[in-house]
Amino acid sequence: MSRVSSNPLALHRCWPYFRAAPQSSSLVATPSAVRFRPRNRGLRIVACEANPNPTESSTPEKLFLEPSSEDDSTTDQSTSPSPNVGLPDLPNRTFNRQIAVVSALAAVGLFLSGRLDFGVSLKDLTAAALPYEEALANGRPTVVEFYADWCEVCRELAPDIYKVEQQYKDRVNFVMLNVDNTKWEQELDEFGVEGIPHFAFLDREGNEEGNVVGRLPRNYLLENVDALARGEASIPHARVVGQYSSAEARKIHQGDPTRVLQR
Repeated sequence: MSRVSSNPLALHRCWPYFRAAPQSSSLVATPSAVRFRPRNRGLRIVACEANPNPTESSTPEKLFLEPSSEDDSTTDQSTSPSPNVGLPDLPNRTFNRQIAVVSALAAVGLFLSGRLDFGVSLKDLTAAALPYEEALANGRPTVVEFYADWCEVCRELAPDIYKVEQQYKDRVNFVMLNVDNTKWEQELDEFGVEGIPHFAFLDREGNEEGNVVGRLPRNYLLENVDALARGEASIPHARVVGQYSSAEARKIHQGDPTRVLQR
C-alpha cells in the first residue's frame, strides 16, 4: 500500500495504491510502467490515496478497467512475427539426390529409345539389301528403293523401312540403288525416277505393279509389301507421291570425287 507525502511546495506526491478485486491479478512493476498479468479473468482496480495521514479517513479514488479478453502473454505471442512465415522450404540433400537419379534414368531411357527407334541408317539398309540382279532371279517379289546419302527424306524413312524389311525379308526382296551411281542410269530411266526416295514394287516376274515416291505414312509401304508377299495381282497404293528430294540434285553430287558410291 502506498502513501502520499507533502513537499515544501504543497504538491502531493502519489504512490500507486493497489487494491485487488475478488479475482486478483499479479502485479509486475517495471521502471517505466505498471503492467498487470491477470491470473483469472476479473476486474482490475487501481486506487490512489491523496491523504498521507493513515489515521484520517479518506475514500480512495478507484479506476476500474475492463477485463482483458485474453492473457497478455497470449497477445504478445500472437502479435510477434514468426521468422519462418512466408519463407519456402529449401530442398534437402535427399531430395536433390532423388532429382539427380530421376534425371539420369530419363536420359538413359531417351538414349536407348533413340538407338532402338531411330538408330537405323541408310548404310544399314544398304548392307542388308540384296543385289539387284540376284533379286530379279530368285523368283520372289521385290521392293526397289532409289535413294541417295544426301537425301533427307530417305534418312528419315530409314527406320520405317527397316521395320517393314525385318517383317517380310523371308518372302520379299529388298534392293537399294544409289542414284549417284552412274551404273543405274538405265534403271532410273526405266522406272521414271524423278524424286527420291522412290519405291518400285515388282512382282515375281520382275514386272512393276506400282510405285510410291517421297515421305508417306508407313502403312502405305506396309500394305503394298504385304500385297506382294501374298501374291495379289495388284497393290493398294500404286501411284502415290509425297514430299521428296529431287533426283536432279544427283548431278551435283556425282562430280564429287571424294564420295564412295554404294550399289
